[in-house]
Amino acid sequence: MQTSDILKRVRRIEIETGKLVVETFAGEYLSVFKGQGIEFAEVRQYIPGDDVRSIDWNVSARTGSTFVKKFNEERELSVIIACDISASQFFGSTGRFKSEAVAELGAVFAFSAIKNSDKVGLLLFSDKIELYIPPKKGKRHVLRIIRELLAFTPKSKGTDISLCLSTLNRLIKRQGILLLISDFLDSGYDKALRLSARKFDLVPVIVEDPLEVKLPSASAFLQLEGLEGGRQIMLGLNSPYKTELAAQHNAAIERAIKLFNSTGSDYIKIDASKNVVEDVIKFFKKRARKLRK
Repeated sequence: MQTSDILKRVRRIEIETGKLVVETFAGEYLSVFKGQGIEFAEVRQYIPGDDVRSIDWNVSARTGSTFVKKFNEERELSVIIACDISASQFFGSTGRFKSEAVAELGAVFAFSAIKNSDKVGLLLFSDKIELYIPPKKGKRHVLRIIRELLAFTPKSKGTDISLCLSTLNRLIKRQGILLLISDFLDSGYDKALRLSARKFDLVPVIVEDPLEVKLPSASAFLQLEGLEGGRQIMLGLNSPYKTELAAQHNAAIERAIKLFNSTGSDYIKIDASKNVVEDVIKFFKKRARKLRK
């Protein structure tokens, strides 16, 4: 894309996402992502019904009256958007790449975070760490993140989710939210993901194109090329091999979901051909129900 095209897309995403955040997501985000813990605020006089465990015995003894400690939630969080930018993300059968849907999703979370005074960082990975932007606050910072999500050109084509997670497990010292965005057509990342799920509030995001899930039936042929491996095949749309390709894809996704569930991680599944908003709303509602239990 030309620089002018990138800026136009960033501006469009900023306008559309900013409106959504104000109207819908900022409050939802605040309710489902909690702060780091609590911090002491002040002492006040005991009121019947207060938790006796909060009584400040030292102050009470000095004053001759009963006082309790008051705490506030330590709200500030760091949100890390870890995004797979391997070659398979630059695929799209319906007019836009998976990477474009990812940029919109990243913008929703980034703007929701800064609306609530949280920090946002970005890690782009293939089978290498392509780019790392440490968490910061501010609108200009978020616009840079959206620009990188839209326009960064990776040096490598492969995928290494384990490398991404191991890097973040080492780099990020404080707990926070980790939004892990990929098609998860990779293996060998189970151990790293389990460690990340213990350290972070991990939210895996599965990004799929409809053509990856199910190829159409027709008396025709498709020439397919593996974006990460470069292998080419000519596939008849009535061929039994067509079913096998879809089955392999779906089996990889099922394995990933089983892993997410085993770690208690709430995941989001995105159809890259559609607006991401509906899927994010479903996630927030699911997360809210879980927290109320």
